[in-house]
Amino acid sequence: MPFEIPDNLHPDCGPVAWMLGTWEGNGHGDYPTIEKFQFGQELIFAHDGRPFFHYLSRSWIVDEAGEKVRDAALETGFLRCRPEGHVELLLSHNTGFAEIWYGQASGGKLELATDAIARTESAKEVTAGTRLYGNVEGDLLYAYDMAAVGQPLQPHLWARLQRA
Repeated sequence: MPFEIPDNLHPDCGPVAWMLGTWEGNGHGDYPTIEKFQFGQELIFAHDGRPFFHYLSRSWIVDEAGEKVRDAALETGFLRCRPEGHVELLLSHNTGFAEIWYGQASGGKLELATDAIARTESAKEVTAGTRLYGNVEGDLLYAYDMAAVGQPLQPHLWARLQRA
């Protein structure tokens, strides 16, 4: 069934309307301070007519056969849509940190960079990030670069998700 833009879509959400719905797929992770890993993921972007999407992401570590090994990251927040494709993203993570991101959306692409990151006493230090989401052949592809635990900004996660 083809994706249909909801009738109540707020005009400021037009540049990211393609992201609405549930996405599922697999990805890869790597960073100098950890072992490489593979994960499964579900992303949900929901909209109620106001100029934002509610965002929920859950992921789980998988083995070489794609079988779930254990639960992994959870993040939730709001993708706030502004005029002319400007966006603000507020995220909260189960690992003890919260972020504010700013970015731009157009042509099936959303680029974001962190502006502020706060963490709890027990959370690892994350100092910066960039995210790139793209609509590629109807799939949602993304890449997340991170600066954390004394490491410079570099690739950390990437995935290809299909509309559920």
